[in-house]
Amino acid sequence: MRALKGFSVLPLMAVSLSFMAGIGAASVIEKNTSFWLWWAVGSLVLLAIPRLLRRSRLALPNTGIYTLGVVYLCMAFLGAARYQAVQPVFGPADLGWYNDSGEAVEVIGIAVLPADVRDTHVQVTLRAEQVALEDGPAQAVDGRVLAYLSTGTDVHYGDRVRLWGQVQTPPADEDFSYKDYLARQGVFSYMPYAAGEVLDSGHGSPILRGLYAFKEKGLGLIYRALPDPEASLLAGIVLGVESGIPDDVDLAFKDTGTTHVIAISGFNITIVASLFAILFGRLLGERRGAAAALIAISVYTVLVGADAAVVRAAIMGGFSLFARQVGRRQHGLNSLAITGGLMAVFNPLVLWDVGFQLSFAATLGLILYAGPWEERLEGWLARRMPPALARKLTGPVSEYFLLTLAAQLTTLPLIVYHFGRLSLVSLPANVAILPAQPPVMILGGLAVLAGAAWFPLGQVLAYGVWPFLAYSIGAVEWFARWDAGVRTVGQVSLPQVFAFYAILLALTLFWEPIMARLRNRVSPALALSALLVGAVLVWQGALQQPDGRLHLTMLNVGSGEALLIETPEGRFVLVGGGESASQLSAGLGRALPLFHRQLDVLVVAGTQAEQLEALPAVMPRFTPAQVWWAGDTQASRPARELYAWLAAEGIPVAEVAAGQQLELGKGALLSVVRSGEAGATLLLSWEGFRVVLPVGGAQGLLQDAEMRRLGVTSNAVLLAGSGDAEQNPADWLSASAPRLALLSLDPLARGGGPDPETLAALNGVTILRTDRHGWVELVSDGEKMWVYTQK
Repeated sequence: MRALKGFSVLPLMAVSLSFMAGIGAASVIEKNTSFWLWWAVGSLVLLAIPRLLRRSRLALPNTGIYTLGVVYLCMAFLGAARYQAVQPVFGPADLGWYNDSGEAVEVIGIAVLPADVRDTHVQVTLRAEQVALEDGPAQAVDGRVLAYLSTGTDVHYGDRVRLWGQVQTPPADEDFSYKDYLARQGVFSYMPYAAGEVLDSGHGSPILRGLYAFKEKGLGLIYRALPDPEASLLAGIVLGVESGIPDDVDLAFKDTGTTHVIAISGFNITIVASLFAILFGRLLGERRGAAAALIAISVYTVLVGADAAVVRAAIMGGFSLFARQVGRRQHGLNSLAITGGLMAVFNPLVLWDVGFQLSFAATLGLILYAGPWEERLEGWLARRMPPALARKLTGPVSEYFLLTLAAQLTTLPLIVYHFGRLSLVSLPANVAILPAQPPVMILGGLAVLAGAAWFPLGQVLAYGVWPFLAYSIGAVEWFARWDAGVRTVGQVSLPQVFAFYAILLALTLFWEPIMARLRNRVSPALALSALLVGAVLVWQGALQQPDGRLHLTMLNVGSGEALLIETPEGRFVLVGGGESASQLSAGLGRALPLFHRQLDVLVVAGTQAEQLEALPAVMPRFTPAQVWWAGDTQASRPARELYAWLAAEGIPVAEVAAGQQLELGKGALLSVVRSGEAGATLLLSWEGFRVVLPVGGAQGLLQDAEMRRLGVTSNAVLLAGSGDAEQNPADWLSASAPRLALLSLDPLARGGGPDPETLAALNGVTILRTDRHGWVELVSDGEKMWVYTQK
């Protein structure tokens, strides 16, 4: 990274940032608009203080800085007032007044957007004109409503539509707030089960009617000229229509971090602007070429519909081109902040729009790093080859690698925060498919335009774009199949996001001064090694954050069982330990996060020697906070040693009984079904996910009252005693009807394996064995189950 030479906080940038900071503050501090406006006016009174001090023959050290500070404070209060002013307050003249009434209503309104046709329904957004309760008079209202209509409903922009159904407030939950998402588009009402009919047409803007009609015609041309999924991908790239992309293709783009290719984003518009800037720059000169690029941005924005998201992308994407051509990055930062501030003036809620945040962050990365990295690369190459060749090589490397790297660096924390997942193949996948996107956009756009005039010409051009589309899909699907290509990192807090950006900002500002000092005291290799180690540790910590799912891992410890449970909130419970200390220690070392080397709970569910042999040696390395003990504490030598060590360390040991439950978070439970001298039978459950763990043996379990109360059937069952038929009765295995059977075996033991009676009882059930599959991990979100094995 390279420091911002001569960097200073520019006044207009600070004004915009202050305004946006005020919006953020108002979202936390609930005060009305008047409150914030009075504070804005009151802050201006502070401007009189320097004059009063001069009359008293006193003076501030720097009046200019003081005045700017007051202005920034005033702008923050104005931003807070602006945020509060857009919060909905409904009255009888607002459609939102009728939300959640529980009554069927009739709504008549004008379609303000083209219908969004999905596989199972049609989404229509109306600006309501009137509403009528059942058997009541019509009431004139205002407000937007999103309605879900049955497939086949033919609605176009400007149609007047009558809807019947219940008007609701859009839903919101802890994972995603549809209410907030729609509010950013000015939609506060929702009709998920509506019936509708078109009354008449021809309303709205004639210009928009023409644009949307052309878009619908272009979409039809694309599907007529090309097969799927290439046609749907081209429709998403050129026209912004993503609804036809198959789920598996869409998931592949998500898993590889390449969804920006599909969505109309700053990336797409930057390509358009760049291409036209180069083309017209050569023909018309630099300034006229820049003007032509702006026209190209406008035309492309209009072509794809010019809705709010596209307009945002047009502003941010067009600016990214401008920022790269500006000589001083200060000007680019200033313009970026002003752009964000102006967008926030028109719609304060845009600051919570994920697309806006990603566009803003990506543009910031291009401004701060793309140019300097390109200069560094060219300088490095110029020292090793002729300068002319160095410049030629730098261009494509910068366009397809450095730009992607710069944008990903600044968007990384936002992606992890919003989506809880991280694509480890995003960089190579982007580098692989980005060169194909300019031909896709140019030939695809020309195919639509030419096909509208004469279809055969459009068909020829569409054939020309097909190889690039097929390559893009094939490459993305290939990268998506990589093992560990996507990591689920769970919930990341806002303080962690801010900490990342704070560290990144500090490195950006002070990198060169720090490196200049280190060069005289520390060797570059040592400094680089320290930074590399730090980066690895930070990434390791980020990747091992809890993912909100329940994990059960059967560690490969040979004889005996060692079952590690990771709760949805990131706590760790170890059940048993097995016979091999070295294998248990290695298994825990790989499974536990680098910065979490302790167990939250140790559960001793079996007291035989082979079940506990490893624990006395390993537990001092992974000290448990508490212990649940089932069975006789003196049943075997390892049991006695472990119990004595726990007592010496002062670790609390609780004797468990049937019916006890350990809450694992989000409703997940580890229940004690039965406890006796031989140990315990446990049930790991979370909503529809159930795994029975009869560590102490399953004899008589089918007749156990607690087991009958909790239910017999399960997703998976642990085979006790290495699959011994006596400890795993056939009637129990048949009644539990598991999808999977888990078996811990020592691969070096001769004659090991489950008894034939056990195998017969499990006929048709998949058996996962540590001697053949290594460790086995079951992951669940409470509904689905995913299975992973080491081999």
